[in-house]
Amino acid sequence: MSTQSIIVPKHSTVIAHEARARAILRWLVREKVIEEQLSTCGRTGNRMAYALAEGARKVALHPERLPFGQAVSGLEVVTDRCIFTPLEGFLEEAGCPECRREVGEPLFESLEEWMPGQTDNFTCPLCGFEDDINGFLFLQPCAFSNLGFIFNNWGDAGFTPAFIDAFADWLDQRVAVVQVKLPGA
Repeated sequence: MSTQSIIVPKHSTVIAHEARARAILRWLVREKVIEEQLSTCGRTGNRMAYALAEGARKVALHPERLPFGQAVSGLEVVTDRCIFTPLEGFLEEAGCPECRREVGEPLFESLEEWMPGQTDNFTCPLCGFEDDINGFLFLQPCAFSNLGFIFNNWGDAGFTPAFIDAFADWLDQRVAVVQVKLPGA
């Protein structure tokens, strides 16, 4: 089964997101986690992505499970507003951090306004608490942002906590790690 491990800032609109993406890519190349040049190791569009490099072994929890030699194994960067959720078994449940009650259905309905950028925020219909949509509580890791880093088929390898912390530091944002299992792949 094909997987994606996606690192996403927990902020709807990351300021200067394209410049931050380039900085992250430069850092990952310096650390030899990815190759500098694009190649056809991606999954979407023209399949162009950054191939994994030997330094990926030091950021993986299980380096022996990295997808070396697989056709789809590269890092793709998303710089458009996107909803990053697991495809398989996603529960669409969310809670308000203020009143601690379930608000999943209205929150996910609000994505029709969030997606085109009409708003970054969601207001709890039960208590009136308002925050960036990423500030609400989700049962499964997910995120909503204009920036995302999709590591194709890295799911079984995992990331070290130090790598996730460094990624968050480079982005100057809290991050979510969204695990996706792709059906029929």
